[in-house]
Amino acid sequence: MSEQAVGSRRPALAARPLIGAADAAELEGVFKVLANDTRLRLLHALVRDEELSVSQLAEAADLRPQAVSNQLQRLVDKGILATRRDGNRVFYRIEDRCVVGLLDLAWCLSEST
Repeated sequence: MSEQAVGSRRPALAARPLIGAADAAELEGVFKVLANDTRLRLLHALVRDEELSVSQLAEAADLRPQAVSNQLQRLVDKGILATRRDGNRVFYRIEDRCVVGLLDLAWCLSEST
């Protein structure tokens, strides 16, 4: 692997200094927000379709729109998703593309165990 992580300007993991307590706590927060089956399903729907409204996401995940909105807000708060308003409808998209790679790696790990 090169000095930089694939597809980013960040240094490769092995080239970084040993993680400190503050960075470890930040990573823990990322994993906690992702450690939810509903949020993972919503993220996967957004990976497949790039931008969806609350009602489209609710239909894709077979959930009530109110339940979807609550979960989406947690992902927005963490900077993982971004929104776009069109009249009364709010559309969501993945803002931090790192999450796509993380989901792909997690799925790979779950399939190989």
